[in-house]
Amino acid sequence: MLLSLSKTYYQIMLTYSVLGGLGGALLNCPAYGSITHFFHVRRGLATGVATISGGIGGIVFPIMLRYTLPSIGFPWSCRILGFIMLGLAVPANLFIKTRLKPKISQDKPKISSLLPDFSGFRDLRYAFSAIGIFFMEWGLFMPLTYIVSYAAAHGQDATESYLLLSYLNAGSVLGRVLPGLFADRIGRFNVVIITISLCVILVLAMWLPAAMSKSVLIGYAVLFGFASGSNLGLVPVCLGQLCDARQFGRYYSTAMMVASFGTLSSVPIGGALLEMGSAETGWRAVIIFSGLSYFVALACYTSARVLAVGFNPRVKF
Repeated sequence: MLLSLSKTYYQIMLTYSVLGGLGGALLNCPAYGSITHFFHVRRGLATGVATISGGIGGIVFPIMLRYTLPSIGFPWSCRILGFIMLGLAVPANLFIKTRLKPKISQDKPKISSLLPDFSGFRDLRYAFSAIGIFFMEWGLFMPLTYIVSYAAAHGQDATESYLLLSYLNAGSVLGRVLPGLFADRIGRFNVVIITISLCVILVLAMWLPAAMSKSVLIGYAVLFGFASGSNLGLVPVCLGQLCDARQFGRYYSTAMMVASFGTLSSVPIGGALLEMGSAETGWRAVIIFSGLSYFVALACYTSARVLAVGFNPRVKF
């Protein structure tokens, strides 16, 4: 709502970036934490189903803004989005609850319980997983931010380029459910390693040579949406596997706080890479950076799994 009233750049930064980011974090972390209280065996599927809404919003909102921005303008487009989010957030907050009591009963919660808990980093499995999320954010936000500009720069129609985000999020919807179902059966870390590997392959082998091919770029958007969406759904489940359900909220929020620095720095890094040499050289640099970031994330999650169960790929973990 405040974004619709913004007139200057600093106002947009304060409302959308600072308040929007803070609000999203306050909504997401408790929501993921409550799922761990009610699901253990099928936690991957449950979390995947819960994250579908993000993919659906990614499909609907770009298409909606495509029609509302020219007809009713930026302020009322933002207000419509705000009313939609309000209508969804109110019942969600009314229904959310916990099942497990804290380990230590306290008359008054300590202020330290509200702060990030870095003690989890003593466990190298958790440390590698949290660092892996940081590099996943680097890899993820390059396509999310620049795929539309990439398509437009390579001769595609501006409207069709904008729809690539909807294609990507359409793939993400399916990717948030199916891998979660398999993760409960063959292991959460096993599946997330597979899906991160798929992201590396798609970025370097499909996006890098896509250039002028519209069909290849659409195919990449859908497949990458599937692979990256599965990562978003499985990361909380993997972290939850490394701690008690009562501790999950603090462990997850701490890991995401670390990852937020990757989110914050990814877009400026991409912009700096685009200024390297010619336009085509800049795009190659962005794509390679994304692929290498996913490769480092793959190394982190593989290391966490090896520390937990060894090198045997048949072990469920």
